Amino acid sequence: MILEPRFACDDAVRVIRNIRNDGTYPGQPTGTMLVRRGSVGYVRHIGVFLQDQIIYTVHFLEAGNRIVGCREAELILADAPWIPNRFERGDRVTAKLTLAVGGEVVGATGAVGEIIAVIREPETTAHYHVLFGKRVLQVPENALDGVTSPEAMN
Repeated sequence: MILEPRFACDDAVRVIRNIRNDGTYPGQPTGTMLVRRGSVGYVRHIGVFLQDQIIYTVHFLEAGNRIVGCREAELILADAPWIPNRFERGDRVTAKLTLAVGGEVVGATGAVGEIIAVIREPETTAHYHVLFGKRVLQVPENALDGVTSPEAMN
């Protein structure tokens, strides 16, 4: 199997997933956010991991001047269409609409939830897995607002 890289050295690329330290980035604890999705960097090196994955060394100038290894699936060309998302994992949100599944109301307008996952493709508005009480719902971004009042955070 011959691996053909999609990107070349010096290409401007955009990361489409948050990049966290998996334990291989020195000087930062495991799990630390290294580069936020949507950030643009430049390919500096192309390598192979386990003979079946292309890894790009990408220099992100605006993300703390970090140089990070990225898998090909985590990158798109910087000039490709991109719609940024408003919320990240762990953010508290409120439902702007009444949420229903199969006609059954499962979340009232104003219900407070927590983002547990961001679901997106580069060219589409984000959807989120949101925990409302004990139920996880997939909710489009336009049906959510950020939590602004301290009372709603509790």
